Amino acid sequence: MADEFELDTKDLERRMDGAMAALRTEFASLRTGRASASILEPVMVDAYGQMTPINQVGTVNVPESRMVTINVWDKSLVGKVEKAIRESGLGINPQLNGTIIMLPIPELNEERRRELTKVASQYAEHARVAIRNVRRDGMDQIKKAKADGMSEDDQKFWETEVQEMTDRHIALVDEALEHKQAEIMQV
Repeated sequence: MADEFELDTKDLERRMDGAMAALRTEFASLRTGRASASILEPVMVDAYGQMTPINQVGTVNVPESRMVTINVWDKSLVGKVEKAIRESGLGINPQLNGTIIMLPIPELNEERRRELTKVASQYAEHARVAIRNVRRDGMDQIKKAKADGMSEDDQKFWETEVQEMTDRHIALVDEALEHKQAEIMQV
């Protein structure tokens, strides 16, 4: 019976990859002074009686490094889209040009860059904690199997597998954080 124990490493790997995906999404929402269409993802517009993401009422483009444009398909929604952006707290002042809304991205000052690197560090720490929680779940499964009669050698083998997977994912988090901090501090 104990010989049949097989840790579901694919599930643990999938959950750790999920933590990495969540980290990438959080990093994408951090404004680095460079234009990115992803900064508008959290902004919702009151269109046709319901809250709708901006990318469903117009085309979002990044024509240059400090400019995002939104070509609103329905002319009657231009004012609502502009209002949603102003009230979103992004700190961007929209400029109208017919059905096109232009969003000039302001240069970040040194103090704001430092704040953003701290926020990025917090996001990375949350990802590390999520990965360690998955590791703990795996180790708990191994301990339970050990109590059910798994051999000492098998226990060491599976613990090593889980630890190596954890170390790999933590290294990926650290690498992503280093890259994001360098991107934020780049002037």
